[in-house]
Amino acid sequence: VVVGQAWDASFDQRAFRWTSAGGLQDIGTLGGSYAEAAKVSANGLVIVGDSYDASSNTHAFRWTAASGMQDLGIWPGGFYSYAYGVSADGSVVVGAAEDTTGNWQAYRWTAATGKHWLGTLGGLSSEAFGVSADGSIVVGRSTDANNNRLAFRWTAAGGMKAIGTLGGLDSEAFDVSGDGSVVVGDSSTAGGLGRAFRWTAATGMQNLSTLYAGNGASYLSTANAVSSDGAHVVGYGYNSGARTYQAFETN
Repeated sequence: VVVGQAWDASFDQRAFRWTSAGGLQDIGTLGGSYAEAAKVSANGLVIVGDSYDASSNTHAFRWTAASGMQDLGIWPGGFYSYAYGVSADGSVVVGAAEDTTGNWQAYRWTAATGKHWLGTLGGLSSEAFGVSADGSIVVGRSTDANNNRLAFRWTAAGGMKAIGTLGGLDSEAFDVSGDGSVVVGDSSTAGGLGRAFRWTAATGMQNLSTLYAGNGASYLSTANAVSSDGAHVVGYGYNSGARTYQAFETN
C-alpha cells in the first residue's frame, strides 16, 4: 500500500491510496477541495493526513475503507490541525493543532480518548511527528522556555522529555523505531550547522555525519525515517562532489 497526494482534472490536490490490485484510489475529502495523505499504518488499513473542510479550514483525518474519512477535530476555538503519524494497527494518531493564539500543540489521538494534548517543554508550541508501533511512545519537537525548538520523546508515564542536541540550540525528531528505542531527526551543532541524528537512551544523540563520514557525502542534513527494527535510517544530505542534495540510507 502506498499513500500520497495527486492532482485531479480540476487541479485540486487529492489524497490517494494505491495498491497493485486496485491502482490509484481517491480517498475523498472532509468537504473541501483538498486533501493529502501523510502516513499509512503498518497493516495498510488506516491512512492519516489532512484535508479542507467545507469552510476550507485544514483538519486532520483518519481514513479506513469501512468508515471513510473521519475528521479528528481541532483545538477548541482553533481552525487547523494536522495528522503526521499513526501506530502499526492504526488505533493511535499523532499530530498537531493550532491553538487560539496561533501556536501549535502536539496531540495523541485514540477513539477512546479523542485528542490528548501532550504539552510542551516549557515553551508555547509543540508538534508530534512519529509514534511507536504500539502507540505508547511519541516523538516530535517543542519549544522550551527560551523559545529554542527541541526534539522530544513522550510516554504516558514520563511525559514529554527533551532528548538533547548535537551541541547547538535546536533539534527536532521526525520518526521512532517500532519499539520506541531509536529516534531520528536533525539538530544544530555547536557551529550552528544542521545535521542528521540518531538517538538511543544508551548512546544519546549521535551525529550521523560523523558516524558515516566515509560514505561520500559531505554531510547528512536530516534523518526523516527509521525502520521498525531501528537498523536503517533514511534522509538526505549534501554531496559536495556531485554538488547536489541526495537521499541516504544507513545500516
